Amino acid sequence: MMRQVAQGTDFDAQYVYENDKAGDMTGEELWHRVCARLKAELGAHTFRSWFEPLTFLSLEANCAHIRVPTGFIRDWILAHFEDRLRAFWRMEAPTITRIDLVLPSAEQEPQPNAKPAAMYGSVPAHGEADTRWAPRQRHARSKQGFAEVPTLEPALPSDPSRVAEQQSAEQGKGISARLKSRLTFDNFVVGKSNELAHLAARQIAETPVVHFNPLYIYGGVGLGKTHLLQAIAWEIQTKDPSRTAVYMSAEHFMYQFVRALRDKDMLAFKERLRGVDVLLLDDVRFIANKESTQEEFFHTFNALMEQNHQIVIAADCPPSELEGIEERIQSRLGQGLAADIHAMDFDLRVDILFSKADQVRKLTNSRVDVSREVVHFLAESIVSNVRVLEGALNRIVAHAILVGRPITLAMAKEKLADILKSNVRKITIDEIQRCVASHFKMRQTDLLSPRRSRDIVRPRQIAMYLCKQLTTRSLPEIGRKFGGRDHTTVIHAV
Repeated sequence: MMRQVAQGTDFDAQYVYENDKAGDMTGEELWHRVCARLKAELGAHTFRSWFEPLTFLSLEANCAHIRVPTGFIRDWILAHFEDRLRAFWRMEAPTITRIDLVLPSAEQEPQPNAKPAAMYGSVPAHGEADTRWAPRQRHARSKQGFAEVPTLEPALPSDPSRVAEQQSAEQGKGISARLKSRLTFDNFVVGKSNELAHLAARQIAETPVVHFNPLYIYGGVGLGKTHLLQAIAWEIQTKDPSRTAVYMSAEHFMYQFVRALRDKDMLAFKERLRGVDVLLLDDVRFIANKESTQEEFFHTFNALMEQNHQIVIAADCPPSELEGIEERIQSRLGQGLAADIHAMDFDLRVDILFSKADQVRKLTNSRVDVSREVVHFLAESIVSNVRVLEGALNRIVAHAILVGRPITLAMAKEKLADILKSNVRKITIDEIQRCVASHFKMRQTDLLSPRRSRDIVRPRQIAMYLCKQLTTRSLPEIGRKFGGRDHTTVIHAV
């Protein structure tokens, strides 16, 4: 005798009985058997994401009716799992040849000729009149004859394109981080070190056609990665509001993910994030060693790629050097265009300082003049990143405005003494590796590889020796930077 199947029971292989006959089973029991087969083939995680939220409705002739909570899940299942779903139903009930995935709204009043929901506008805010439905009289048959029965019929908006834009903007609302108004393409100073990243970002912002996916921008701290990501979002919002661009840091992604888990709202989280046109994720290294967050990011990444939606990622190192990030994610991050933002050269630092000085004058409505002599001094003394450069300029300009003193070279040296002292040139392990690899005409990745041939081991030992002599890093730290080697290997090289 077949036992009663409780609603919400986990779908395990125990529900598949080879000796059961479909004719002796209810539609609900057949659905549980289909789910067991899906879970066994697709895996528990994929099953939980796409099939666990589904609910069996009814069997009708040769069709199985299944309720899906959202249109996004329905479209994804039809695109990726429809054949398997139909095949498993036929294994359990050979008469079933069609699968009907029903949305909750369609369940109450089927409308075969209904227009898409996007045509009828958005749900009104609290307190506003709902004009999406206009009353219309129709004749309905009753036992006593015809009677006038009021029904609700959708009223089309006067401007469907405007509704589409509003819905597109709402798609990323509540999940995108706040953008800074000054981080636009107009305020981004282009030089040789960031030219490729800038051109790629511009192309993504200006055209919906996906040429390279994902775009992976990497470079040191304060070189303009966040500026480019936010500039893309600003450009899309301003020039093409029909596209949805969501900017967030990896920390914000994790926060939204954890909150969705806590509130048991994962379906809404998935639908909002996987339905955007352009996803801009900053500082991806933050999710290192966070397995659950990486798992969700992996599936989000795949979903967007399957739909040919653009992904832009920023980090401080190449994909292959992201420690604590799963290899399968690293390989996907490296499959598109990786654009490196190098350290700024002198000319670029000068251009940035003149641009920032002009912005400060406009914001403060002052006539403070920064001489070329002072600009060149700052460009020569501060080479680390744009933030420090901008902070130094802001300090001397603020002092000039508040105290009423002109900006001279002596005043700049006096007021920036602490910054200039802390910005003494520091050599990094990455720079040493690049220089050694360039000298021996080899790739930097060869120094990190497990290969032990003489033409690689010798340069690697030289690089380790220089790292010990020219940096303050410990032996274990140096070993980790050379492909995760033990500190004893570094001792042998030193």
